[in-house]
Amino acid sequence: MVTKRDRQQKGWPPARFFVFGLVVLTSIAVFIAGPFVFSDELSSAAVLILLVVGALATGVIPEQITILIFFLLAMLLAIASPQIVFSGFISGAFWLVFGGLIIGAAVETTGLGNRIAQSLISYVRGSYLWVVATILLINLVLIFLMPSTLSRVVLLIPIIISISDQMGYSRGSKPANGLVMVTVLTAYLCSTSVLPANVPNNVLMGASETFLNTPIRYFEYFLLHFPILGALKAIIIWGTVVFLFKPENQEVKIVTGDTGSIKKSKTQLRKDEKRILIFLVCALLLWATDTVHGITPAWVSLAVGIACLFPKFGVVSPSEFKEKVAIGPLLYVAGIIGIGAVVADSGLGNYLSNVMIEASNLSPDNPLGGFLVLSGISMLLSFFSTMPGVPAIMIPLAPDLQAASGLPLKTVVMTQVIGFSTVWLPYQVPPIIVGMQLAGVPMVAGIKVTFFIAILSIILLTPLIIIWWQFLGYLPYGII
Repeated sequence: MVTKRDRQQKGWPPARFFVFGLVVLTSIAVFIAGPFVFSDELSSAAVLILLVVGALATGVIPEQITILIFFLLAMLLAIASPQIVFSGFISGAFWLVFGGLIIGAAVETTGLGNRIAQSLISYVRGSYLWVVATILLINLVLIFLMPSTLSRVVLLIPIIISISDQMGYSRGSKPANGLVMVTVLTAYLCSTSVLPANVPNNVLMGASETFLNTPIRYFEYFLLHFPILGALKAIIIWGTVVFLFKPENQEVKIVTGDTGSIKKSKTQLRKDEKRILIFLVCALLLWATDTVHGITPAWVSLAVGIACLFPKFGVVSPSEFKEKVAIGPLLYVAGIIGIGAVVADSGLGNYLSNVMIEASNLSPDNPLGGFLVLSGISMLLSFFSTMPGVPAIMIPLAPDLQAASGLPLKTVVMTQVIGFSTVWLPYQVPPIIVGMQLAGVPMVAGIKVTFFIAILSIILLTPLIIIWWQFLGYLPYGII
């Protein structure tokens, strides 16, 4: 058997190049056959999206270059209007990340991140298993306090980086990457089970009430999804991260300071640390109460970022802004949102969903098959659109899906949660990518853990979901 080392010694290219080669061949086939199947506009959009998604998924081209190529070709080929292609730059997510990058730079340059990290270290001494579990639990609590996944990621990543540094895990090392991945994965995956804590959840809720006149209530959503997609998936995340990223030496090594110095440091905040701490508390309060005051998390993030930059009042100098605030995450977020907008605007999303529905042979006589097919369609759509795009595409089709499957309308709607809570590749979820890029986690590490968790979720959680949904009356008894 030829091993990975043998391939490297013989100069063989990595497997991802062969995968991308297949994507290119498929794109050529779509380009040739496209005009005979659907319109030229839809054919061009399909080829471009397939190539861009393939490049992002395999990592054969750096993410930022792939996004720039998408912008260029989308405009040269007139696939969509500039307002659609560049819609990511005017979206709230873009400005949330921009403000978050400034906040992260402030937390790092003032030393507040290290101070918080030292304070938390006293609670996470022990094995790597305990460190990962502690970070996961902090994330779970924040899911109920902060309504935005990006906000949670942007708030926590600088602190997690500081914790990793204090524990002696160099940036880019396997255990350091594990701490980042448990942060971003818990922030997104577990939040899909709590209604206001995630953008796809809120899109699903709004679209269901608008298009179907079917409101979704907080508690029924929580009861249906959190026990399995929240609590049990958290255990899967914990086990997977520990298995894939644990260091050879399980014991945590504190590099600087001891318990006494940690306690002492808590009472000696400098002026700039006090200032950024006040900014963070204000941001957290505003993020947690957005339903009261109506200000979205994006503008809270941007306002706090501006405060951090303000002359004499702020804590980030112009030179530190140039050095610490990277453009890469901003380009990526804008590109991912633009890709989703092109998929929706071109009709490609509706076309794909209709093709999958016709090929699935849904039948009222097979409710289990209907449940699995509907969940699978949502998963497949997420490869071509961002996760919030899944309910936006699927909700208008829900009445037809109900008629074809024979399942209750609420069940048809809720199967989409299983789809957008199953992440195969990091590019599918902008907050995951943002967190990875802020911490310098390579794409290969992210793909490994997301793919592993997706497989485990399908194998271990799907039977439990079916049983739980039968108990709650969303699926008929006796189908499993």
